[in-house]
Amino acid sequence: MKTIRALICLGSLCLLAACASSHVVREGGARGPVRVSAPKYGSTAVVQRGQTLYRIATENGISPLDLAMWNGVPPPYTIYPGQRLRLYPGRGSALVATRPPPRPGSGTAPPRPSPPPPVVTAPASSPIDWRWPTEGQLIGRYVGGDPTKQGIDIAGSGGQVVRAAADGVVVYSGSGLIGYGELIIVKHNEQWLSAYGHNRSRLVNEGQLVKSGQQIAEMGRSGAARDMLHFEIRYNGKPLDPLSYLPQR
Repeated sequence: MKTIRALICLGSLCLLAACASSHVVREGGARGPVRVSAPKYGSTAVVQRGQTLYRIATENGISPLDLAMWNGVPPPYTIYPGQRLRLYPGRGSALVATRPPPRPGSGTAPPRPSPPPPVVTAPASSPIDWRWPTEGQLIGRYVGGDPTKQGIDIAGSGGQVVRAAADGVVVYSGSGLIGYGELIIVKHNEQWLSAYGHNRSRLVNEGQLVKSGQQIAEMGRSGAARDMLHFEIRYNGKPLDPLSYLPQR
């Protein structure tokens, strides 16, 4: 769910946010499954002092990557008290900084009507000329609705080459998304992103243009139990089955 300079948004991947000031605090070393988000259509959350993007996401059953993508929160994922975050995907990135909620006794604004849930369908084809990001055995497949299978897992060995699956620009390179380890996200156009997780090392920086087949990382096991690449393809922030778009091999 940005234009995120994150997913990704498929997403989800070391703490992602800041407290009341603009100081960013990160947590590291946490390992756990990548979760599939449960959007709350029409609902929002107003950031309270001391809250982080990661905390708000997990308390609402949403992956941090998705929450960032849905709200256009770019790295380093700083949020502020009084900011309103949408708990569901929408068209484009819509981060709306609003005033804090009124104090008791000051009255409340009438509730806004809930927008209809956006429909994000998986396209039958993609304008992106996708290629496999690495060699190796497929050990994990995408399963819609499964909280640990938003992409595919490809086994390999530490240091193995990880390549960009298509031309694009790096919108995230870091380890701030819990569950993904050392993560790279490449934006291919306004709708399509790809994510590369559990790397040993990242070889590209945010804002860098990359070409299809260019090495962007070395395979590793950051945030995983073995050397592997977790690979996602996202369309308008929604994770899709990469095998539907990658060439057969």
